[in-house]
Amino acid sequence: MSHDHTIIQQFSLQAKPFAELPGHSDALQLLVQCAGAARSDVVLDVACGPGLVTCTFAEHVAHVTGIDITPIMIEQATKRQHERNLQNIAWHIGTVLPLPFPDARFSIVVTRYSFHHFLDPMAVLLEMVRVCKPGGKVMVVDAVLPAEKAAAYNRMEKLRDPSHMRALSVEEMSHMVHASGLRHIRMARYTVEMELEAQLAASFPNPGDDEKLRQLVTADIGRDDLGVGAHRVGRDIHFTYPILITVGEKVAE
Repeated sequence: MSHDHTIIQQFSLQAKPFAELPGHSDALQLLVQCAGAARSDVVLDVACGPGLVTCTFAEHVAHVTGIDITPIMIEQATKRQHERNLQNIAWHIGTVLPLPFPDARFSIVVTRYSFHHFLDPMAVLLEMVRVCKPGGKVMVVDAVLPAEKAAAYNRMEKLRDPSHMRALSVEEMSHMVHASGLRHIRMARYTVEMELEAQLAASFPNPGDDEKLRQLVTADIGRDDLGVGAHRVGRDIHFTYPILITVGEKVAE
């Protein structure tokens, strides 16, 4: 409950700037393609945030349900739905353990940029598999790091966002999806480039941690110990989040 409170506190503050920050709308169509979404699909977006993924899928499928623990995020998502005149969406406020849906309810279950917040990502993945129909797809999209850089990256992100738990390594993600029973697993990658000050302006670190983060990222230029390729663009400092799309199929038992 304490960690849930931290997530709600952080994302109540981040709800509007998160959705508007350049980069967070990138690659949405790529997710639809990787999921193989069709007009007949019924989709669940886990930890849907401000509804960016939910609304994108809604333009391609029969129906999408978005669930998030943060009420203000759902408010932002509902506003986005109305602005885009989408009728095939339902919203739920609630936790993901357990998901409040019956077994085999959805043909696609997706989550984006959420696994690094979960205390037990494997338990969440198993819930996603549970509510997926046999033959359906489960998709996890998140920052995933080489094992040797994951710890340093997690220190950086914890400074920026106190609700961050830890990003998984490539090996951990691969092991997790195989252990979940998903098969025919496919992976794809993309990067999201951020300008450091713009990202900090949309974040709410603890007092003093913003300056620690600036120093950490600045010192990493030319080294890349953090795994984010920090570099200068004129006077600004940019870095990139390494995003991994992992898609697996739920097979019939």
